[in-house]
Amino acid sequence: MQFANPSYLFLLIVLLPMIAWYIFKQLKSGEPTVRMSDTRAFLKIPKTYKNYLYHLPFVLRLLVVTCIIIVLARPQRTDRFHNESIEGINIMMTMDISSSMLAEDLKPNRLEASKDVAADFINERPNDAIGLVVFSSESFTQCPMTSDHAALISLMQNVESGIIEDGTAIGLGLANAINRIKDCEGKSKVIILLTDGSNNCGDIAPTTAAEIAKKFGIRIYTIGLGTNGEAPYPIQTNFGVRYQNIKVDIDEPTLQQIAQITGGQYFRATDNKKLKAIYDEIDQMEKIKINTSEYSQKTEEYLTFALIACLLLIIEIVLRNTILRKIP
Repeated sequence: MQFANPSYLFLLIVLLPMIAWYIFKQLKSGEPTVRMSDTRAFLKIPKTYKNYLYHLPFVLRLLVVTCIIIVLARPQRTDRFHNESIEGINIMMTMDISSSMLAEDLKPNRLEASKDVAADFINERPNDAIGLVVFSSESFTQCPMTSDHAALISLMQNVESGIIEDGTAIGLGLANAINRIKDCEGKSKVIILLTDGSNNCGDIAPTTAAEIAKKFGIRIYTIGLGTNGEAPYPIQTNFGVRYQNIKVDIDEPTLQQIAQITGGQYFRATDNKKLKAIYDEIDQMEKIKINTSEYSQKTEEYLTFALIACLLLIIEIVLRNTILRKIP
């Protein structure tokens, strides 16, 4: 139940001064008007039902005022029929974790920036099944397709560079992602490939993996990560961490070709802001359609409270003028 004029409910505060006045009035009228020398003769007189009903008229008056205020607020009942059909899509995130992902042209570094932005992207897709594949010289599934996004983000935050042999096997990473997503239910299947280098190992060429993805109806969005020119890279020495500028070498033509073959799109992220904007753009392009049918009808309920108020008022008047009548 809801109210058309809920502000009128604040009038219920008038019940407090009514109660306070009634109590004050009872205390004031407690002084005897007829003086008697001895009242012990009245102590054994049993109490009747009138003694227990003495305050009933006032209680009824409070209820009448309450009902009138509720009538002013216009209570309504809303009958709704809501039919919503939502179908999420399947997304496999494929992330490069080679040593070059520790370069700090993105803050705090490429890998951590990628994980943070990817986590925000996942949180914005509550209806999707999402998984995570990581790769360097080899590839493995960090998290299979799941709708438990909290678990997915937790597993993604545990990803570190160096957990497998260094290298950049883009084709192998794509092949693993395709294998994980190809049999998922639903028509829409998407792979988001993020890398900062060029394919330099692995038995599967990136374009070959793209052709396989095309056959399964999988779109691939590719992201080249890294600034233009050179990027600062931390090197551990005997004197602590030193930084060395390394050349940013992204195989953009191959990434563009992968996206083109599968009907996806290539993006270049040179800083944190641009990377966030890319994920936002992918999020908009892969928005699901929601078919909603809604029926709403409001029914006024104030008449019930108005009738209750009238009935209580009649009962109060009858009581005051019959069994609870006071003699002046």
